[in-house]
Amino acid sequence: MDTIIELRHLRTLIALEETGSVSLAAQRVFLTQSALSHQIRLLENHFDTPLFERKSTPLRFTPAGERLLKLAHELLPRVAHAERDLIQIIQGEAGELRVAVECHTCFDWLMPAMGVFRPQWQQVELDIVSGFQADPVGLLLNHRADLAIVSETNPVSGISYQPLFAYEMVGICAPDHTLSEKKIWQANDFIEETLITYPVPDDMLDLLKKVLLPQGINPMRRHSELTIAIIQLVASKRGIAALPYWTVMPYLEKNYVVARQIGDTPLRSELYAAMRSEDVSCGYIQDFCNIVRNESFANLSGLHPLDFQAA
Repeated sequence: MDTIIELRHLRTLIALEETGSVSLAAQRVFLTQSALSHQIRLLENHFDTPLFERKSTPLRFTPAGERLLKLAHELLPRVAHAERDLIQIIQGEAGELRVAVECHTCFDWLMPAMGVFRPQWQQVELDIVSGFQADPVGLLLNHRADLAIVSETNPVSGISYQPLFAYEMVGICAPDHTLSEKKIWQANDFIEETLITYPVPDDMLDLLKKVLLPQGINPMRRHSELTIAIIQLVASKRGIAALPYWTVMPYLEKNYVVARQIGDTPLRSELYAAMRSEDVSCGYIQDFCNIVRNESFANLSGLHPLDFQAA
């Protein structure tokens, strides 16, 4: 039987389910909102039934939409598994993947992604290069790592980059802090505050690099290696901090801290996968990047797709 259902339609339905929004789903699958709506209308016109309720927030699927969503959850993993099998048949199943990380909060999403990757590539030796790395690209060039998680795409001969995702950085303070009364923090709000950060250079902290230092604001600092320690210091009114939304969300639900938008345009940070250019075609490296993106978007809050061409 002929069908108009295509894989791109199923991916769109998954994006709608995970984001709960037509506009956010369109960003996820790199379409304009009108193009995504056109996709959905084609299906709805063909089956002569709506797939979701337009006025619900987050959107709710109709029984017909739920049935197609069930198909998406069944079929897309099988397609991915078949593609993975083909890669392993063509390129081989064995290899080594050493991952270097330059961000302290990466482990929140990296470890679950590694857990998904390992059973699918059992003969690939997967490991994390020990400790926080100030120069992960250098480890690639020295063949001490095979993939690096970085926040910038600095042009380096022999190195290629692929996008992972962007995420919102939020300001956090104690619930009874004076700044909790403001919904949006501006650069001037940090002048008299103690800023609690990881012990890294200023050019690795987007709050400083993108917001504060360009306006000549350099607040008093306090450092901690551990995310939970930063949150505890903030909760006890020892200072304020800026962290990824997904990191602080569990503590917001318990009212340990409150989160506020930084800037009229929300402060966003980016993450990329860096690899040696000769390894771009390596099947298990590409699959690892895909798993990272898929698992992160499915399980973390406050993520945004990166519209970026691999370099």
